[in-house]
Amino acid sequence: MRKSLLILAAAALGASVAVSAQNTGSSIRYKWYDGQGLMHYSDSLTAEAMKYGYDLVNDRGLVVRHVPRELNAEERAAAAKVAEAQAAKQRAAQEVATAETQMLNAYPDEESYKISLQQSLDTIDQQIHTTQINLRSQEKALTDLLARAAEIENSKNPVPKFLTDSITTQRNVVTGQRNTLQRQQALRAQTVQQQVKQLARYRELKAEQEKGQQ
Repeated sequence: MRKSLLILAAAALGASVAVSAQNTGSSIRYKWYDGQGLMHYSDSLTAEAMKYGYDLVNDRGLVVRHVPRELNAEERAAAAKVAEAQAAKQRAAQEVATAETQMLNAYPDEESYKISLQQSLDTIDQQIHTTQINLRSQEKALTDLLARAAEIENSKNPVPKFLTDSITTQRNVVTGQRNTLQRQQALRAQTVQQQVKQLARYRELKAEQEKGQQ
């Protein structure tokens, strides 16, 4: 069905060119090359011409229009994938341009932009500080549990299971807090690097804006 529609569409295209040519007193023929590279001419559009692609040629032998060959299913899928990637790239570029325009509108001078960057860092610093406080508290709790277990062992008594379980649980809590702190510190370092680039880009955009206003 799809192939029939393509043939009808191509035939309609050829017919429209042919009608235009008749109105100017010239005739149109179809020229194409088959799979062996042999050239063919026809007064009407054929399935073979559609398969390999064809040229619309006037009575002087000049090519009026070229119609590419049909794409197979795999080629159509590949072409659609390329088109989708290009569209995504264009959308991403447009999003960046929109974000940069909004940034310039929100921060008319460098000082206000620097303040916003510092506020982002301050938020991360507050999170790090909170995690550090929690970590110290959890480490102290673990130290107390270990001390209790050591006292029991020194008295030549077995350490109760509930206490060993509590120590295991508390160690996991401490490990989790330490991992959280490491992630937050890594995020801060990454944010600092990003902000250096963001500030440089802001300065470029601001220079371009001021140059355009001159």
